[in-house]
This record gives sequence, C-alpha cells and structure tokens, in this order.
Amino acid sequence: MRKVERFMDENNIRVGDYVRIVKVDDGEEAVYEGRVMSPYELSEGETLTIKLDNGYNVGILIDGIKRVELIERPKVSETVSFQEVFPKKPGLPNVTILGTGGTIASRIDYKTGAVHPAFTAEELAKAVPEIFEIANITPKLLMNILSEDMKPEYWARIAHEVADALNSGEDGVVIAHGTDTLAYTAAALSFMLRDLSKPVVLVGAQRSSDRPSSDAAMNLTCSVRMATADFGGVTVVMHGETGDTYCLAHRGTKVRKMHTSRRDAFRSINDVPIAKVWPEGKIEFLRGDHKKRGESEVVVDDRMETRVALVKAFPGMSPGIIDFLVDEGYKGLVIEGTGLGHVPTYVIDTLKRATEEGVTVCMTSQCIYGRVNLNVYSTGRRLLKAGVVPCEDMLPETAYVKLMWVLGHTDDPDEAGKMMLTNYAGEITPYTRFDTFLR
Repeated sequence: MRKVERFMDENNIRVGDYVRIVKVDDGEEAVYEGRVMSPYELSEGETLTIKLDNGYNVGILIDGIKRVELIERPKVSETVSFQEVFPKKPGLPNVTILGTGGTIASRIDYKTGAVHPAFTAEELAKAVPEIFEIANITPKLLMNILSEDMKPEYWARIAHEVADALNSGEDGVVIAHGTDTLAYTAAALSFMLRDLSKPVVLVGAQRSSDRPSSDAAMNLTCSVRMATADFGGVTVVMHGETGDTYCLAHRGTKVRKMHTSRRDAFRSINDVPIAKVWPEGKIEFLRGDHKKRGESEVVVDDRMETRVALVKAFPGMSPGIIDFLVDEGYKGLVIEGTGLGHVPTYVIDTLKRATEEGVTVCMTSQCIYGRVNLNVYSTGRRLLKAGVVPCEDMLPETAYVKLMWVLGHTDDPDEAGKMMLTNYAGEITPYTRFDTFLR
C-alpha cells in the first residue's frame, strides 16, 4: 500500500469526500478545501490530490499535512429516468441534438480524477437549461467515442440520422463532437448531405464542463441559436474569442482547429466566417452569399472510398512511402506539400508511377493559408506533368475527405480530377482573399 492510501485510511477519508487540508510550509499554514480525488496511478503515492472549488486539481505532499478535516461525504446519486423526448412548447422551433462524445459531453470521474466523454446527449442538454427556452430539444445519443476514434462509417451514420431528423420536420440539428477531428466530420457531412436547406451545426468544447473556464455551455447555446437561424448548410460553431462574448459559425469545409487549448481555437481558413452568434440570441451574418433556410428534402450521398491516405511531405521523405501505399491498393493520395505544393524532387517519379497505375494524387499545402500553384516553379510543373491534381485553396483534411467521396462516385482518374476541382460545398474559394489570414 502506498503512503497516500495509508494516509487516507488513517484519517478516515475516501475518494469523493469534501475535506479541509491544513498544510505547513516553511512554518506557515495554508488551508485548502476540495473534493478528494483518486491517487494518480503513475505517481509515487506521496501526495493527496483534491479538486478545488475553482475546478483545478492540487497535489499536497502528505509529509506537509498538519490536519485533515472531513466536511462532508459525497451524496448518493439518485437514479434518474431520462426521457428521449421532452414536452414541446408551442411556438418554439424544434432542434435535435445528436451526441457522439468529446469534451463538450464530458464529466469528471471522481474515482480516477480524469475527464471522460460520459454524458449522454440528454444529460448534456439538461446541463444547459437555457437551450430549452430557445427550442424544443430532442436529444439522442448516437455514440460515445473519443474524437480520435471517429471513422468514415460513423460519418455515414451521423449523416443518415441528420437527414431523418430534418426530413421528419426538425428545424435544425446540433451534433456534439470532440474537437480534434471535428473538421473532418464537418467536411464529410458537407459532401454527404445533398439538397441541405436547414442548419446542421457541429459543436465541441475545448475545456470540460467541470472547469470554471469551460466553453461547453456557451458553445452549445450558440449552436442551438444557429440551428434555428435563417441558414441552410453545415457549419461549426465555437468561441469567437477568448472571452464569453460571442461564437463564430464557420463553413464546414473551411474550418480548422488552430490551437490545442484556446477556446477560440477554430478559425475559418482562406474565407470569412458565416456569422457571429451571441448566446443572448443576436446573429450577425458576415457574408451575403450564405444559403437561406428552405424546405427541400435532404438526400444522403454517403458513397465513400476509404482507401485514401493523407501524406505529409518532409525533408528526407522516402519515395517508398508512396510505393507502399500504391502496392497496398490505395486508390487516392492527398499530399500535404510544402509551400505552393511541392515534394522532394526525387519523389516525383514515384507519384508519376502512382498516377500511371490509376491512383488519383492531389496536392494541398502545409501552409494552410493561401493556395496551391504548381505553375510557378519547375518542381510544380513536373508534378503537373506527373498527373498530380492541384487542389486550389482546399484544406488538407477537406481534400482528404472530398477525395474519399469523389472516389466513391468514380474510378476514372480523369473524372476524379475534374470532380476534385468542382466546388460542391464551398470548399474552394474562387479567388484568394487577403483579409482572411489569421482573421
């Protein structure tokens, strides 16, 4: 038994207890109050961890603890029987919330001290009661996975659930999703949902709901606002700046997570956001070309070729990487090239071999902002001669998803190339805007 377990036994405290700790440090007393967390499994076992009222955890060396006072034991949770559908209020729009997991649907586990994507969609809705004043909410849990575990077959499942909801009369759909791969799902739905004339809003959270700086509640509130707006299409709604003032609605094919932890991590790339959304209800559309709400029936086109890879070019890159993927039967490759869309010159012949064997090879840029241009330098012109398709200003992840969708519709490389350069869901900006760089 580690020292921390013995200390807890001797002081009759358990995980989940609310305690007051008096600590002595250099002769001075310091007092901490919080909830006892489970000892960290990989620690030496010499600290007691408590969660403070501000939401942060603190580890206190046992040897420095002078006194422990038990304030209260955790209350036994009541069993709640949740309903799938809540009573509808006349006059309010109807919005379905689909839960897939992620931080926005997270809770603290007091047995481990970790945060898990363990709220159901219903619990998520109940945690933000404001949304029930905005719309009649129908929550549904589709899956409870980590963002990194999202798969193309899950995109199709989400698309069908969205279409079923909208075609049955819902005014909008909100999808709670982990942030790390949220942009991929947004792009996939943008291509799969054809004739979409109502809002489909993806939303996540950078910080879990147990933290005082959580963005979950405001993001969800703004998402429900956007789901009731005069808009038709797929959008991502997240914090617009670090404070709690407004969210931004981004086009589903032009958005990227640009920071690991900031609340305003999501940015529109090479494009202007669709709208600013305030939790109080104001929506300011930032562009005049957004699609307005309509009543057309949504059609799901989920044909996807999953044998597509996204490959980053780098100094010293081995041509064998491309050969391996071709030999493994991959049908499409999206290259994240350097600068205007380049790879090491000694890799070009390998890409030519890929295109000659029927593999569709597309070029994007690691620079993110700007657009690919293979006509400027000799390397780019050689890539064009090798049959590589320049993907304009498409984001690498958007091009990756789009190529899967394109190859689900044709196995003709020439036709696939033409489709990649066809603007289906606003993934290509017609001209380079100079006012969007880190906007």
